[in-house]
Amino acid sequence: MTATILRRATAADQPAITALIRQAGLNPLGLDWRRFIVADADGRVVGTGQVKLHGDGAREMASIAVTPGRQGAGIGGAIVATIISLTPAPLYLYCADHNERYYLPFGFHPLTRAEMPRSLCRIYWIGNTLLHVIAFVTGKPRRLVVMGYGVDAA
Repeated sequence: MTATILRRATAADQPAITALIRQAGLNPLGLDWRRFIVADADGRVVGTGQVKLHGDGAREMASIAVTPGRQGAGIGGAIVATIISLTPAPLYLYCADHNERYYLPFGFHPLTRAEMPRSLCRIYWIGNTLLHVIAFVTGKPRRLVVMGYGVDAA
């Protein structure tokens, strides 16, 4: 495998960012290359991550994705660690309940509604309401978890 470097995204990376996020089945809305860190392997984007700033000032780490052929090589972890190192705390993220354990070693912990910024609380409520309806139809329960890094316990 070729060497992979992490760097800030450029405008030329926008199509690759969008394609990778869609391939990973993540939210494809609001993908602005200026907020992204990318993993670059010989000029090819093989991983992504961004920080979204919400209206109430909350910073959300999002769009963590790695191409299937490069998963398990530590690229996602390197992106998460880089974003943490570049972003002032507190930092938040949403994830499906089955991904919660992935973020614990980085210092993230699940939050109660009382610990969530207002902007994230709304999305949490809407997301879990939709997941509840989907679970009712499919019989496969899922929930959305909000996690925080550098968040004082309530």
